[in-house]
Amino acid sequence: MFVWLFRLLVVGIVVALFVGGAQPEAVGLVPAPWDKLAHVGCFFVLTLLLGQGFSWPLAVVALAAAGVGAMDEWHQLALPGRSASVTDWAADLLGVSLGLWTLWWLRRRGFAVAG
Repeated sequence: MFVWLFRLLVVGIVVALFVGGAQPEAVGLVPAPWDKLAHVGCFFVLTLLLGQGFSWPLAVVALAAAGVGAMDEWHQLALPGRSASVTDWAADLLGVSLGLWTLWWLRRRGFAVAG
């Protein structure tokens, strides 16, 4: 049951990033430097949900989460008022790294949900 909830939440985050992020209200929604904390937090949660919702090796979870971050930054190139940033993607990757460490810790202790 939790696996499907985690998968649904992954879809929700991705939709929020790409559809919600394309809305005019998204421009400047979180001011600097707090926007970096939002990136870290969002990708930490996304990584945890991917890792717990799918039976993927951590390397695949890392590639999926980092890929979503890269696509989000690329997508922002086409949005008025938005800009792509290497530092935003670096914050995404920090969140992914923290999420991967947490997943490793959970799996090592037998708390993996997907299986």
